[in-house]
Order: sequence, then C-alpha cells, then structure tokens
Amino acid sequence: MARQSISLATQNDEWLKEQVKNEEFSSKSEAINYLIKQARSQEQYYEFVRNKIERGEKSGFAKKQTREEMLAEFKRDLGNV
Repeated sequence: MARQSISLATQNDEWLKEQVKNEEFSSKSEAINYLIKQARSQEQYYEFVRNKIERGEKSGFAKKQTREEMLAEFKRDLGNV
C-alpha cells in the first residue's frame, strides 16, 4: 500500500479522530480509504446515470403516456433491475 502525507483542515482532523475514538474505524487511514472508496463509487454511479440520460436523449421522443401508464411501466420494469 502506498504511503502518503496529507494536510487536513483542523475540523476534518478532529472528525477523523472522533471516528477512530468511537471505533467507527480502526485508524484515520482506514477512514480516509473508506471515504475515497465512497467518492469513487459515487463518481461511477453519476457516470452511469449520465450515460443513461445521454442514451435516452439520443433515442428520440418517448411515446405519449398517461401518468398511470407510465407508473405501470416503471413497476413492471422494476423486476428487471
């Protein structure tokens, strides 16, 4: 694992110390790695959503549906997720 030296704002350092003290994490390094992993996952999710939106926009106009028809389609498609 790569070692890194970083500077933290006082309030961030205090938050990390509190997380370790409350045994949420075993060390500040573990907490930082967890937060980076969460940020990376969020970034991947946003990219996934952006791609879906782009594909939808490129596919053209959707068929005209009532609110009830749209809800029924969403519920039907939930089984495919």
